[in-house]
Amino acid sequence: MTDDHVYLTLSEAEPEPEGEARWAYGTGFADPLLGVDTALPGGVDGADLAAYCLMLGDDALVLAQRLTEWCTRAPELEEEVALANLGLDLLGQARRLLTRAGQADGTGRTEDDLAYWREDHEFRNVRLVEVPNGDFAHTVARLLVFATARHALYERLVQHPDPVLAAVAAGGVKELAYHREWALEWLLRLGDGTPYSHGRMQAGLDAVWPLLDELFTPHEVELRLGTDPSGLRGPVLARLAADAERATLTLPDTPAMARIGGRAGRDGVHTEALGLLLAELQVVARAHPGATW
Repeated sequence: MTDDHVYLTLSEAEPEPEGEARWAYGTGFADPLLGVDTALPGGVDGADLAAYCLMLGDDALVLAQRLTEWCTRAPELEEEVALANLGLDLLGQARRLLTRAGQADGTGRTEDDLAYWREDHEFRNVRLVEVPNGDFAHTVARLLVFATARHALYERLVQHPDPVLAAVAAGGVKELAYHREWALEWLLRLGDGTPYSHGRMQAGLDAVWPLLDELFTPHEVELRLGTDPSGLRGPVLARLAADAERATLTLPDTPAMARIGGRAGRDGVHTEALGLLLAELQVVARAHPGATW
């Protein structure tokens, strides 16, 4: 690779090393689950693993839906293509995680069953991913925060005892590294740009910051599985602080969004925005039950 910029590497003349395929943004065509044993490993509770895969899968599915809403609306054609591909990356992660949830709990539910036939209170995503897009700077801020935190989490999950979850994490690390790179480039471009773009970018950070805390607040399922996310808070915030400083921005000092009776997205308690999003996501499947495409 002769240049660190992902787009420029696409035009390199050198042939790829044997067996190393490169997709649009540095990820490969190879299925990360190819050859992975799907049997539930000893010592891992199937119900807990399924619940955890739903948490991670719902995060990815809902954010993928939000990113695809930028189709025909992004400020540049190149960024419209990029946003669509970011959404596809997350959708791929969601499909694998939802499928694993159906395997782990023994119900045999498919990715489609879980994506299209659950109500909003049955979804386990954090509220960060479900709130409306806002402007472009809001989307940049949300993606940077989410990708930074999820990349750090996946780096740990590659050692998880469940081989399927570990394989999904290993593939996702590469994708999320690019997601973070894309968002960081726009953070710097807008934050260190004109006074107007700086103000919009700061407002984007201010808007998403109260939703950040939920990513680091452990759920009882995470604690039982040994995947406590609270230890990621310090490293992730330090990285985001360095990003903000480079972009001449200030990390907000605002309280976390309130929980309802101590419950939030991981418990099925969501903002009203999720119901509206799911109505659009699920409308075709529910209008034509049993159809295939």
